[in-house]
Amino acid sequence: MGADSEERRKGVRSSEFPIFFRCCSRAGSGARGMGTVSLISIIALGLMVVGSVFLFWRYVWFFRNPPRFVPEGNNIVSPADGTVVYVKEGKPGQEVIVIKQGVAATIKDIVRQDLGSSKLLIGVFMSPFDVHYNRAPLSGKIESVTHYPSEQENMHMGVMHLRTLLRLRPYYKDSRHIVENERTVTRIQGKCRGDDIRCYVVQIAAKTVNGIESYVPEGGEIAKGDVFGMIRIGSQVDTILPTIPGMKVKVRPGSKVRAGESILVEW
Repeated sequence: MGADSEERRKGVRSSEFPIFFRCCSRAGSGARGMGTVSLISIIALGLMVVGSVFLFWRYVWFFRNPPRFVPEGNNIVSPADGTVVYVKEGKPGQEVIVIKQGVAATIKDIVRQDLGSSKLLIGVFMSPFDVHYNRAPLSGKIESVTHYPSEQENMHMGVMHLRTLLRLRPYYKDSRHIVENERTVTRIQGKCRGDDIRCYVVQIAAKTVNGIESYVPEGGEIAKGDVFGMIRIGSQVDTILPTIPGMKVKVRPGSKVRAGESILVEW
């Protein structure tokens, strides 16, 4: 009896352990399988969220056009939302911006026209997250809308974007797009304190831009702060004005401005 009982106990122990290990092995494989499925689900969900956010930004948020409160008085307002990257005054032929060693820009290089007298130049960089509708800096008549294609291929504005984010001056350093990229120049004839004033608005496209749009034809009238155009995705808008006695510049490099609302210059 003792020997038989001992044999039966050994048989039970020897048969139980393989079953236990096989069960554990199956349970481990199942857990790994469920973990893989969960990881794939999480990745898929994350991609769906990122994709939804991108589509919302690209096709809804990007085209937002919030109302603006246009200031009254003798002033010039910003044509764009964004960060002021330079405020320069220059005479014809004078280099006003040194982009890098051996590469500088005159006002003529930016506006692509010989303006023939001293001018004030204010540049505003628009990040992809800024409102991209452009507004008239003053009331007047659209004298001309001229498109200039890029000299080669539009360059990225990533360097300027990074420098504005990190507050690294000068913001325009190494930004050759200022002189090389596609642009549209809108010339507006208006009045300041009863005197005629001619303002140039230069819309400069980035490499990612899908187009520069102009909504007011030549000869059309426009009021200060009204929308006159748009640039799709990151870009830059410059304002060029004559230097007039009594002019007070209200912005400086690094200033945040809003189109149709922030005053650039006043008298």
